[in-house]
Amino acid sequence: MLRSMRSLLGRKSEGPSPASPQVPQDVPQPAQPTYVVGDIHGRADLLELMLELIDAHIGGTAAENPKLVFVGDYIDLGPDSAVVLARMQELQEGFPDNVICLMGNHERMMLDFLDDPATRGPRWLRAGAAETLQSFGVATADLEDGAEFDAFPAAANSLRRRMPKGCLKWLENLPLIWSSGNVWVTHAGADPGRDMEDQTARVMLWGHPEFDSAPRGDGTWVVHGHTELDAPLAADGRISTDTGAWRTGRLTACAIRTDGRHDFLQT
Repeated sequence: MLRSMRSLLGRKSEGPSPASPQVPQDVPQPAQPTYVVGDIHGRADLLELMLELIDAHIGGTAAENPKLVFVGDYIDLGPDSAVVLARMQELQEGFPDNVICLMGNHERMMLDFLDDPATRGPRWLRAGAAETLQSFGVATADLEDGAEFDAFPAAANSLRRRMPKGCLKWLENLPLIWSSGNVWVTHAGADPGRDMEDQTARVMLWGHPEFDSAPRGDGTWVVHGHTELDAPLAADGRISTDTGAWRTGRLTACAIRTDGRHDFLQT
């Protein structure tokens, strides 16, 4: 898969490009073909299927210099968070010019837990941390309600020891936002009342109450995950990609072309 993706992601234009057709107004128009993948939540099996779908789509559309953007929430709830994190790091470090891994609120909760396990541990546990800890081989039986004070610090120390070399630093440096043309990608959306360059970390990780109801009016398209929908949606300057892959088996990506067309890919 890495060899195949290397040949496709590295595809460059040979000679001048033909004149671009007239692009309709108010459509997502990145500078490069862009694939935005929704919340994975520990489903390594679906991630590999999605990479195959993207691989085929890149080849079928002859996309040149495509970008792969992952919206975050690689961990929790599903069974294979450790595998997914390793794969994400491998892809991003193997294709640094083409693969962008954003931070989700679940990665933020994991990092907060490692910084302050006694205080932040219970919240992360309620959000699906048990599956992540178990995927790293960390016991979770002692992390129930009324756990002893040192149970969460002990689990944090065990997790740190079991994380692959460089993984924690990689997680800490994940960006919160990426853009190309009039397309912006964040984990949870954006505040419609602020410029995209002026969004807060909390909104990008956790969302904004008016994001789904108030149009921006500036021609920006915001692609995001975080909020589970039965089906992906592209309307009113928003593209939603979270289809609850961890429980439904449907991992979704949006393939956005430079001419404003888009396709949804789904496992």
